[in-house]
This record gives sequence, structure tokens and C-alpha cells, in this order.
Amino acid sequence: MTSADDFVLQLLSDHGVLEESGLSNARDAFSEKGGDPSSDSALLDYLVEAEIISQRQIAEVLAKEFNLETVDLNVVRASGEALRVLGFDLASRYKVFPLEVDDNEIEIAVHDPIDMDSIDSISHVLKRTVTTKVAPLAAIEEAIKENYSGSGDVDQTGLFGDMEIGGEDGMKVSLPTGSESGVSEEEAPIIKYVHMVISEALRRRASDIHMEPLEKRFRVRYRIDGVLHEVENPPKRLQPSIVSRIKLMSNVSIAEKRVPQDGRINIRVGAKVIDLRVSTLPTAFGESIVMRILDKENLQLGLPQLGFFSDDQATFERIIGMPDGIFLVTGPTGSGKSTTLYSALNHINHPDRKIITVEDPVEYEMAGVNQVQVRREVGMTFSAALRSMLRQAPNIIMVGEIRDKETAEIAVNASLTGHMVFSTLHTNDAPSAVSRLVDIGIKPFLVSASLRAVMAQRLVRRICPNCREPYEPDERLLNSVGIRPDQVAEATFMKGGGCAKCSGTGFRGRVGIFEMFTMNEELSQMVYEDASLVAIRAKAREMGMRTMREDGIRKILAGVTTPEEVLHATVADAL
Repeated sequence: MTSADDFVLQLLSDHGVLEESGLSNARDAFSEKGGDPSSDSALLDYLVEAEIISQRQIAEVLAKEFNLETVDLNVVRASGEALRVLGFDLASRYKVFPLEVDDNEIEIAVHDPIDMDSIDSISHVLKRTVTTKVAPLAAIEEAIKENYSGSGDVDQTGLFGDMEIGGEDGMKVSLPTGSESGVSEEEAPIIKYVHMVISEALRRRASDIHMEPLEKRFRVRYRIDGVLHEVENPPKRLQPSIVSRIKLMSNVSIAEKRVPQDGRINIRVGAKVIDLRVSTLPTAFGESIVMRILDKENLQLGLPQLGFFSDDQATFERIIGMPDGIFLVTGPTGSGKSTTLYSALNHINHPDRKIITVEDPVEYEMAGVNQVQVRREVGMTFSAALRSMLRQAPNIIMVGEIRDKETAEIAVNASLTGHMVFSTLHTNDAPSAVSRLVDIGIKPFLVSASLRAVMAQRLVRRICPNCREPYEPDERLLNSVGIRPDQVAEATFMKGGGCAKCSGTGFRGRVGIFEMFTMNEELSQMVYEDASLVAIRAKAREMGMRTMREDGIRKILAGVTTPEEVLHATVADAL
């Protein structure tokens, strides 16, 4: 198996194939036989050899996890064309078996759909899109022996043996152990390393990968649940090669090192296509690279997953169900605004409504929604797209962000002519959106007439459900957050102890904390009269608006997150 065997063991446990007690007993038995119980790879091999689990069970669990089909290689026979296209060398090296092939695509049986490195290499060599089904490793090896005449035993060549990949000029490049190839011995591990970094980031649920050139080292970090975690750094001398490889994959100029560049990488993991948005930035010690991971299938589109309590969810559903007006979601970059808007659109996406979005970029594709990509180089700006969208007679419009007066004016006019408009703004809290629109250049009476609600939000890490346990937080910490003594008496505070599922952090996933500013007649009148932001905020609080800090406190008392997380994400409420 691959270096992801710990992930496979966890999947077997999650799917009920391997009980925790059975795994523990197997570790003890394996240790008694002289094995290293901390080695998940060796332990998985032992479990198969001892017939505690079967390769068939592993294949079925992996197929289920990645939404793939399993295939019985005793029944399925490959065509001569498929065997010719995927030759014995590739099949034996990557432990895969061809099923069907045409000019553009090849379907193969794999035992490890997590190993996107192999799948990507095969795609490069064959110049075809690769789709996969899952089969047990033993069945694949047996099929290779039976179908490739004269092949003998399956080849066991390692990382630096002969292999083919797609070269920079699109030609096939051989990578033997000697130096006569057009690709040096150093470039082969560079390709492997880049794929390993991306694969590990996906396994650890990272949202982005940071590669930062410092004076004496090349630092690599993953952002997981909003927090950066440093991983083992590659040697500084490999920095230029790694940067060049990533720039090549993302289709940007390798020669240009003086200006920032933006590109994209599309990779296939099992049946899923992962999109990486790549940004390069020249720094004092080389080019810094950030790869933002967009996993379209992992987007949680249900409203409960956002973190609403039932009362806030009811308010949210009422607002997004309005026939016209503007609904704004505010917060800094990375606070989950886009996810909230996608979830809102998903909730109200019905066949009787036409929904059009204009985004920069289109991050996630939604079925039944017309999504427009901003392209400034050809004049397709937010404002230009909005004008054209209105001629398409939509019911609901989503604008990725209101950035200027022109876009804001068109959005306001659209809301006043019977359209529901969703968008985002960068403000610190919900009431500030009113003054922000006025500052942009929208007249107060138009803001008063069009604005229906504003929701500010932040993200805090959710306590891992697998290792959560009660504890007593420091009294000074509770005072800093604003939790009253009477609230302490009735609460059971929780924290994560750290386990394999959360990589020892005590947190798994994130949840939103919200501030809902809903317009009514009194607030509309104040906005119309251009009242001060302080007065508008005070009136909203008087009428029941809950601040983000207060919503965070509710989630602390409910055992969803910790006081430290809320303290870090929010500011203290004004008295």
C-alpha cells in the first residue's frame, strides 16, 4: 500500500469494517511477532496476511469513500487495444490494469485511488484523461500476469527506476537511473515531491498550501481549519526546481520572476476533480507560492452545516426567501462569505426560479444555476455582467462582491425592480455595511429602500467530536470573553483532547458565528435620515440584534467551540 495507509486504517474503522478493539488487539499481536505497531503500512499488511481484513474489503471501502465503482477482474476482460495502449511497463509499475480505452480517455482498475501521483503520471504518458474503478491489489497483479504474455512476475522497480512522464514540451520523457535522459536525476524526485505535497494537503483537509522562500530555508505550510501548520521543509537548494515545477503545472511563465502571476492546476483524485488556484509573488529570497484548494464536492451546502442555531436559521431562511431587495454577507477574506452565499442559493434553487451569478472566479459549480465568470481583459467586469444579466429576466442575482459605485448602483436598481440580490462586502460588522454603501456613493434613501438584511460572520474551529471532553476553563479567560457567572453555573465547557481524526489538534472543521442585522421600519427611517453608525448599531442592539461575540458565547456554552477561539475571532462588544 501507499504512505496513506494510516488514512485507509481510519476509513476501515469509520465504515465499521475494523472495530477499534480489533485494531488494538491486532497491534498487540503484531508487536508480539516483532513488528513495529506504529507503522501503519506494516500493520495493514499484517491485517491482510492474518485474514483479519481482506483486500476486497479495502477496495470496497475506498470505492465507497471516493464514490467509485468496484470491478471484478475475474469477469471483466481487457481489449487488445487497451492492453496495447497501457503497456506492461506502466501496468506493472503502477499496479493498475486497463479496462476500456478510446482516443481521449482510458479507464483503469486501481487498488489505491488516493495515489493521484500514479494516475497523473499515466495521464501524462498516454495523453488521455484517466478514469478509475477499484479492485483488490492481488486481483490486479493476477490480471497483469494473465493478460500480458511473457511478462513474468510483476516488476517491483522503485521511485528512480525507468518511468515515463509528460515532458515540458509535451513529449514523452524517459527517466532511467542513468544521466543520459533529458531529465536529470534531481527532477524525478521534484515531480514526486510536488505531488506528495498536494496529496498530503488533501488528506489533511487543508484549504491552501503555502511555499515560502526564507533566507536559509524553503518553508512549507498547510492551512487546516484556518490555522497554518508547518510541515517538513525541502532542502533550500531545491527551491528553484520546485517553484518551476508548480509554475509549469499551473500554466504560467517559468521565465517571468519579476511580477506576480496567477494560474490553475486541475488534478483528479479518484472520481473527484480538485481545482488548485495558484498565486506566485516575488519576494526578497525568491518566489512565494500559495495554492488554494477548491474541492467542489466537499462544499457543505446545507444550512445546518454553516453553524446556525435554530432561531438564526429561521431568520436566515426568511430573509433569503424574500422576493426582492439586497442581502449582504460581510466579513474579511477567508471568513466563509462565499460558502454562505452558495448555501443560500442551494436552499432556494428551485425549478420555478431563475438564478444567475457573476463571480471572480467561479469557485464551485452549482447545478441549475447560470454562473458568469468575470473577465476584465475582455471587458466582462462585475458591472458589465450585471447589466447583461438583467436582460436575462432572473429572479435571483448573486454578485461575488460589491467593490465600486457602479456595481453597487446596478445592484440597488436591480433590487428595486423586483430582483433579489445577494452579495458580499468587506466590513467589520453588520451595521457598518450601511455606512459602507453610503461611502461608495449610494444615496441613503436608496440604501433604506433596497437593503433587507446584512449578516456579518467569522469562522471558529469546531471541537473534534471524536475526542471532546469536559474541562474547567480559566476564570480570567471567561471574563475576557464576556461569559457571566450565572452562565458558567449552567454550562459544561468542552475541549478536544487530541486524536488521530483531528491530528492531535482537538479541532476538526470550522463553524460560523454570526451577527444578523435585519431592517425594519425604524431602522429604515434612521438610514433614510442618514443617522450615525453608532445610533444605528445601538437601535439594532435594542431591537434584539445579537453580536458575533454573543453568538460565539452561545456556541461556547453549547460545547461547539472554545473560549480561545471566540476571543481570537471577535472583538469585545461596546457597552
